[in-house]
Amino acid sequence: MKRPVQSLRTRIFAAAAATVVAMGASLAISSAASAANLIANPGLETGSLSPWSCSAGLGSVVTTPVHAGTRALQGSPSAGNHAQCSQTVTVLPNTAYVLSAWVRGGGGYVYLGYTGGTETWNPAAANAWTKLSLNLTTAAGQTSLTVNVHGWYGLSAYQADDFSLDGPGTPPSNPPTPTVAPSSPRPSASSSPSSSPPQPSPSGPTAPPGGKKLLGYFVNWGVYQRNYHVKNIATSASAGKLTHINYAFGNVTNGQCVIGDSYADYDRAYTAAESVDGVADTWDAGALRGSFNQLRKLKRQYPNIKVLWSFGGWTWSGGFTQAAQNPTAFANSCYNLVEDPRWADVFDGIDIDWEYPNACGLSCDSSGALAFRNVSQALRNRFGSSYLVTAAITADGTNGGKIDATDYNAAAQYLNWYNVMTYDYFGAFAAQGPTAPHSPLTSYSGIPTPGFYSDAAIQKLKSKGVPSAKLLLGIGFYGRGWTGVTQAGPGGTATGAAPGTYEAGIEDYKVLKNSCPTTGTVAGTAYAKCGSNWWSYDTPSTINGKMSYANSQGLGGGFFWELSGDTTNGELITAMRNGLG
Repeated sequence: MKRPVQSLRTRIFAAAAATVVAMGASLAISSAASAANLIANPGLETGSLSPWSCSAGLGSVVTTPVHAGTRALQGSPSAGNHAQCSQTVTVLPNTAYVLSAWVRGGGGYVYLGYTGGTETWNPAAANAWTKLSLNLTTAAGQTSLTVNVHGWYGLSAYQADDFSLDGPGTPPSNPPTPTVAPSSPRPSASSSPSSSPPQPSPSGPTAPPGGKKLLGYFVNWGVYQRNYHVKNIATSASAGKLTHINYAFGNVTNGQCVIGDSYADYDRAYTAAESVDGVADTWDAGALRGSFNQLRKLKRQYPNIKVLWSFGGWTWSGGFTQAAQNPTAFANSCYNLVEDPRWADVFDGIDIDWEYPNACGLSCDSSGALAFRNVSQALRNRFGSSYLVTAAITADGTNGGKIDATDYNAAAQYLNWYNVMTYDYFGAFAAQGPTAPHSPLTSYSGIPTPGFYSDAAIQKLKSKGVPSAKLLLGIGFYGRGWTGVTQAGPGGTATGAAPGTYEAGIEDYKVLKNSCPTTGTVAGTAYAKCGSNWWSYDTPSTINGKMSYANSQGLGGGFFWELSGDTTNGELITAMRNGLG
């Protein structure tokens, strides 16, 4: 949701400003009421760029396409310049403003923001005008603000029109803009307000978010024994490659969304050395700490990233049965938690990881084939069309299996996409084997369970009517393994689970690549025999093949479980990014 304390979507602002006079000094406290548009030449109707200034001469005024009126601003990025156009305006200190503009083109990547603060971007349809909007509050003593818009390095030209900085102040003299219905307007998928002091972005561009989604899970328990923190996403060079992060997990209990781990989520104090921006957390009253604050800082530095809060998971899915009995109450509880004023600006959406509706996981559910649809609909109704609402779902491609137990097509209309969990098909939960790759892309001779492979799940979901673009292919950044194995290839017997750092039968890729290098491939994934241990896991090479498959199927991209399993230089996420293009 990426929300401020006052949600952008409500657009309800205080109607008046107050002046407090004491000890001979006055402090003006202004609301975000639309007192004036402080942007000069907001619709470029003068026919000139002035007072806009565009880097390297890459900006111009065009007569088509326009959002309203007869002209618009156009920026034409080059390989080394993102064609930023800026304007400095006079503002009042300690004052709330709303910055907005209509944008299109740019390969779907057009950014609106202000110097020294945050910015928002919105992947747009190629020919659709999209409104970007964010809230900001000026600092004490601040009297000027530089707003800017830009595209992305090497991508196509973008257009921007009808800029506005709404708030108290003296408006410039602007020519009137004719009222023209916008072309294919649609709500912004995200806004990027700043509800706390802005931090400067790092120098140099982050990697462009490609046309496909690349989502990674960040697990809140990783801050303990794994010692993996939000800062590691940046130091591994993964942040610039991601488009989305799923923060796992919030719990589901008593039919409600609730906090999963309050200490890890919002209370752990990070030192300057541990913090994303090198600034230590404080114990000031109301100060946000923990991973939530670190994610806030990460997003300031990498505006390409959107963060969703994921609820449920294998262990905490039992609460969904009660949630399905009153979907509206469940959705209200989730909204109230995600939009808590302490961290409302951190999250851009909600992800539901129900394992499994109308089927069995750690616990069994018998809510019926439409229960998942009802929960999805309630969440969409409560969060609205501009929020991301997604779900992680089964990849059981068997006849009469978990995909068949739930009407995923009926629910798809309410969700932005599905994370199809195309991993964990086989493992040492069958202690004696047979050994088999836990994430096969295709079937192979001797597969223990027909239909337990990625392509079977994807084809089944597509056959039920789920759009390809709403399916993300899952990759595990870990392996599953057995011990007591003598056979080199898959299909051997075992005596139990292979030793693992945190859990028997499971090990991170970053460990396995060195401790048990691959010795073969099968069904689009890799396996390794070392001593009496047998492991299966994906490598950069097999990931490249899987991303090629995702592209050939028209899928929306890929996702992975989870960030701490990768190497310190992000080998696997790099392979996913390169493979998706």
